[in-house]
Amino acid sequence: MVDRAEANRRFADDPLKLERISELGDHEVISVYTDGPFQDLCRGPHVPSTGRLKHFKLLHAAGAYWRGDERRKMLQRIYGTAWFKKEDLEAHLHRLEEARKRDHRVIGRQLDLFSIQDVVGPGLVFWHPKGAMVKWLLTRAVEDDNVRSGYELVYTPNITREELFHISGHLPLYAENQFPAMAAGAGEAEDVRYRVKPMNCPMHALIFKSQQRSYRDLPVRLSEVANVYRNERSGTLHGLLRVRGLSMDDAHIFCTMDQVEDEIFLCLDQVGLLIREAFGFELDFEISTRPPERLGGDEVWDRAEAMLQRALERKAIPFRIDAGGGAFYGPKIDIKFRDAIGRLWQGPTIQLDFNLPERFELSYTGPDNRPHRPVMIHRAIYGTLERFTGNLIEHFAGAFPVWLAPEQVRVIPISDAQADAARRVGAELKAAGLRVHVDDRGETLNYRIREAEVQKVPYMAVVGQREADAGTVAVRVRGAGNKQEIIPVQAFVERVVEKARSKALDT
Repeated sequence: MVDRAEANRRFADDPLKLERISELGDHEVISVYTDGPFQDLCRGPHVPSTGRLKHFKLLHAAGAYWRGDERRKMLQRIYGTAWFKKEDLEAHLHRLEEARKRDHRVIGRQLDLFSIQDVVGPGLVFWHPKGAMVKWLLTRAVEDDNVRSGYELVYTPNITREELFHISGHLPLYAENQFPAMAAGAGEAEDVRYRVKPMNCPMHALIFKSQQRSYRDLPVRLSEVANVYRNERSGTLHGLLRVRGLSMDDAHIFCTMDQVEDEIFLCLDQVGLLIREAFGFELDFEISTRPPERLGGDEVWDRAEAMLQRALERKAIPFRIDAGGGAFYGPKIDIKFRDAIGRLWQGPTIQLDFNLPERFELSYTGPDNRPHRPVMIHRAIYGTLERFTGNLIEHFAGAFPVWLAPEQVRVIPISDAQADAARRVGAELKAAGLRVHVDDRGETLNYRIREAEVQKVPYMAVVGQREADAGTVAVRVRGAGNKQEIIPVQAFVERVVEKARSKALDT
């Protein structure tokens, strides 16, 4: 342990260390770690001796800008991992190898799902036709369930006067994540500024406020899959998993205090249907409590945190506490899901908010004919369509379940003589609402089958002369190798339709 003067003396030739030391609080401990001639400023904790690190491996090195800022110095990061047992190290390395095989950026190029192009800018996604189909299907699934669950769909502007975010409290608390202000439009005062929206909650609060509400109208559930923009540092951007242009499946519920628990139950039921049942994910629950910088007093936070905890307990859902992990306007239930190789990903969130209704002066008329404040619940199922799609690509290694596959069936005639029969099969499949491509190119049969396998198409329907004459197809199922089954066309259509309808995870 050293004092500030000693720390500055030891690292006098390292401006980045000096910058870090200058930011430490007066009461923070400054610790220096040494190993032979090597010394470094480091918070710790550390093992008492490097001799205890029996099972370790250095993984790779990579450049990284100081604090993720491309205007600062480029540093070199060395990544390594250490484990108590050799078998644990080997299992971890196996998971890393699996993760490399499943990298959504590589698979995204292979399947032609999306791209990010330098001429437009980092973190801004181009959805290609196949990727757009996946995104549309996910959007449709959540919107359909929202409508079934009593939500109303809304759409709100992508830009707004800066004043809105002062009312909501996002400025200055969220300013570093917002894009800079834009000049006012023609004919407006010079001091008026506009910003692209980083979230939808202030807009939905205005929709609620746009008319007088009675307690009989509540709960009001507003849902919007909207594009929002956040100024993430370029050094933190990563494919679809961290972007600047986000599509959020956002919803906000305005309700009475007595309705809060039932509304949380509704949100949890949607999570179960759209995440656990649709994709087979194991779910992990946390309650994220008040952060140091926040709106509202402790009494409000005590009440909100207690309500979230009681809701999970009544549902018999085990959870952990993430102390200080809440949003600045309220605590939340954070739900993580575990993918095929055991990694946890951030997914749905349910946030309880007593502060924005206060700041926007929202009210409804109660049974006593007096105004009352509603409670506001912020809720997202996927989080963002970009990140969730990236998660799904890696979870399924690009082999989407039938209902989500951008191409569900590829029909392949053996030769030109069966091309018309193959097109008729394709037409029957399309008429049943399936996504089909007839590959009647002049390439060899093996080449076309191989390409369908590389593109991870769930079903191939091969049409030879025997199949054309008999009204059958030779069905090859993704992942089943060279096995094929001869079945009537209508039976095949019904099988694929049922797999898609039931959202089965297997082919």
